[in-house]
Amino acid sequence: MSRSAPPRPIPGFRAVVPAGGAGTRLWPLSRAGAPKFLHDLTGTGRSLLQATVDRLTPLAGPDGVLVVTGEPHVAAVRAQLPGVAPAALLAEPSPRDSMAAIGLAAAVLAEREGDVVLGSFAADHVISGDGFAGAVREAVEAARAGDVVTVGIRATGPSTAFGYVRAGAPLGRAGAPSAHRCAGFTEKPDARTAAEYLATGEYRWNAGMFVVRTDVLLGHLARLQPTLHDGLREVAAAWDGPHRGEVLARVWPGLTRIAIDHAIAEPVAASGGVAVVPGDFAWDDVGDFDALARLLEPGDDGVRVLGAGAAVLARESDGALAVPGERTVALLGVPDVVVVDTPDALLVTTRARAQQVKEVVDALRSRGRDDLL
Repeated sequence: MSRSAPPRPIPGFRAVVPAGGAGTRLWPLSRAGAPKFLHDLTGTGRSLLQATVDRLTPLAGPDGVLVVTGEPHVAAVRAQLPGVAPAALLAEPSPRDSMAAIGLAAAVLAEREGDVVLGSFAADHVISGDGFAGAVREAVEAARAGDVVTVGIRATGPSTAFGYVRAGAPLGRAGAPSAHRCAGFTEKPDARTAAEYLATGEYRWNAGMFVVRTDVLLGHLARLQPTLHDGLREVAAAWDGPHRGEVLARVWPGLTRIAIDHAIAEPVAASGGVAVVPGDFAWDDVGDFDALARLLEPGDDGVRVLGAGAAVLARESDGALAVPGERTVALLGVPDVVVVDTPDALLVTTRARAQQVKEVVDALRSRGRDDLL
């Protein structure tokens, strides 16, 4: 029986995986020293980072994926991704938000290869089902003509946890038949506004996926954030030489700290330079324990369990999520509870309060308990 050939890499396409953040709403499972992208949160045996690289390698080729991460995570990333060449792992001395991470990759690629199409895809998202590869291929074709392209995720409901992107007129570009002009981005709305958005059929979730030529991205950055642009170009020029450490130490701490959405996507969309390609595949950014619970299959007792730790005993606790450590976890009459047991911290909350876990992290930080963060 014949098997279909694997998809061919997209010519001139490079995938960038920003692997940063601490995932504070998944504390105490996710922490600064072991953020969520290093964890297997879906029970597949692969961490979120590994799954992301697995998904992108067929599209960018075995040497076409770059990972940008913080210096404290380099060893863990290398251990999880032995197939990624050392030159494809870019280490940031300190976090400067997504624009610096993606801009660094764009500037390094420009130094090494000239003009290529770059696609940025976060390391900590869960994607399943068909459609991802097709959406990326369309986005690359749209980006070749000079647009900044984002992938708008089909919304499954009026979520208040995500930002939204609005699709305008069809782009009318060969190779990207589903692409539309982007009419703008909106921050996380309230429930009523989100429902109104979806009723129009024009809005999709903004997953923060961007595809753009390196020269276009750096050109926008030079115009909109010139200081950040100049610093990144200086760092990139020294990246593969003997003076990288000295230039990083001098330049990096002064770089503007800003997200790519605010630095590039929103202002360029306002001037008509952003396109959106529909992403009709299952997507989740696993932003809190409620989202994590939705990704896990319940057992016969109705409880979702992550990991192969100690036993979980449950009665009348449908919808609960347990992340056990070495102790047995017993749940009785607590539907939708969340219990996360780690050696030095125990979290007990509910799925309804999952977004507020960040407040616990903030409180610990204010008390100087950085050892728990």
